[in-house]
Amino acid sequence: MQYPLELRFKLLAFGQRISATDASGNMLMFIKQKMFKLKEKVEIYPDQNLSQVIFRIEADRVLDFSANYHFTDGEGNDWGAVRRKGMRSLWSAHYEIMQDGQIDMTISEESPMKKILEALLSEIPILGFAAVYLINPSYIIRRPDGTPVLRLVKKPAVWEGKYTIEKLADIPEDDELRSLMALIMLVLLERRRG
Repeated sequence: MQYPLELRFKLLAFGQRISATDASGNMLMFIKQKMFKLKEKVEIYPDQNLSQVIFRIEADRVLDFSANYHFTDGEGNDWGAVRRKGMRSLWSAHYEIMQDGQIDMTISEESPMKKILEALLSEIPILGFAAVYLINPSYIIRRPDGTPVLRLVKKPAVWEGKYTIEKLADIPEDDELRSLMALIMLVLLERRRG
């Protein structure tokens, strides 16, 4: 994959659809979130034709703060999971990427103060809109030893969500795909921020 990758979606669309493109503008994935489901379900396709599912992300429980979101490929093979760390995520977003039931990597917000500042300023009518536009969160995926491997950055945009993913270190292809699915789920869960 040619980095940086870009994730884009319309904020006011009926049903969440995200396109993922590489640095050359080639579509890598088209993500579609199932609507009106009690348990989150996301399907990932290679393009907008929606002809072949390459990955699925499904929650293990109904609307829970600490749900596990399991990754499977088109044939149903397990690819791991991501879970939000419940109460810890109130102050700053924190997720754990799992493989075979063990924590493989973590995702954390780079600057937790942005979340607090955004929450405070968003309550003020006009200033709140500007704050949400200007204070954009960023997230880092780290290995257990603390090595940063990927960074997700929210870009300012009014009518759409726009994120870039930067590669900070080399990682195996399986871990890279697992990380991308975790970031897609993070974007879907945190999309109302920034």
